[in-house]
Amino acid sequence: MERSNVTFVMEFILLGFSDLPKLRSLLFGIFLIIYMCILVGNGLLIIITKINPALQTPMYFFLGNFSFLEICYTSVTLPRILRDIWTQKGNIPFLSCAIQICSLYILGIAECLLLAVMAYDRYVAICKPLYYPLIMNHKLCVKLVIASWITAIPVQIGVTYKIFSMNFCGSNKLSHIFCDTPPLLEIACGDTSQKELSIHVNTLVFIMLPFLFILISYVKIITTILKLPLTSGKSKAFSTCSSHLIAVCLFFGSGSIVYLRPKSTHSAKSDKVFSLFYTTVIPLLNPLIYSLRNKDVIAALRKLLPK
Repeated sequence: MERSNVTFVMEFILLGFSDLPKLRSLLFGIFLIIYMCILVGNGLLIIITKINPALQTPMYFFLGNFSFLEICYTSVTLPRILRDIWTQKGNIPFLSCAIQICSLYILGIAECLLLAVMAYDRYVAICKPLYYPLIMNHKLCVKLVIASWITAIPVQIGVTYKIFSMNFCGSNKLSHIFCDTPPLLEIACGDTSQKELSIHVNTLVFIMLPFLFILISYVKIITTILKLPLTSGKSKAFSTCSSHLIAVCLFFGSGSIVYLRPKSTHSAKSDKVFSLFYTTVIPLLNPLIYSLRNKDVIAALRKLLPK
């Protein structure tokens, strides 16, 4: 196929799991259960952080918003994946594909920024405990959450426009489970190096900067914890941070592998696996991560569930 033959694309075809037709029912069941668990798990965290008096603190305010963000993030991809598996049709209109990518980028970066905000909250709580109520007041918490949600919107709309202003050659088939940049670059015409560079710069700015901020925050947090005289105080301080650290490592690790690794190492199968991990597995695990290692959340769930 001549890559110089520019095709006016009206829609893309997501190949998804079309190579596994015999497993259609099993895959549909698995993804449906995963989606229901994400909705229920994160939904419960939102409810208990709103109604339980013991959880009316900045840390749980951010956790409730983080859980809502996870639901939104997953809902961009999983309902369409379920639809594609059920109908065995992976067609997605050009505009819908653009909206899906733009939404994924905006929500993904909002998650990066909110994780950085949560790290700042832990830094103030542990390193400046006397000033914590003054610094982390409700007004500032609301501003930080709003900033996390809206900061990336203009930039990501611009990035999405750059991606979809490319010309596409021949095939409109994407070897992926949802619309994403790497498979689109595979079918783009001509030299895409400038577009790839802008995408990498965008990723570095909005993924690596929050990650570096989190890293610096935790260096200071760990240094402060090690100076604490009582062992019980140290273990309590570490326990409040461990859940957040696990979530940070899982999300930033999988996201960096997908968007920052060299193009030569990309393959359709590995891209699908890593994409599934950060769009479905991590939102599924987060309620468990934050509840199993948190006595306050477990106590709140025990009060709520019998009702």
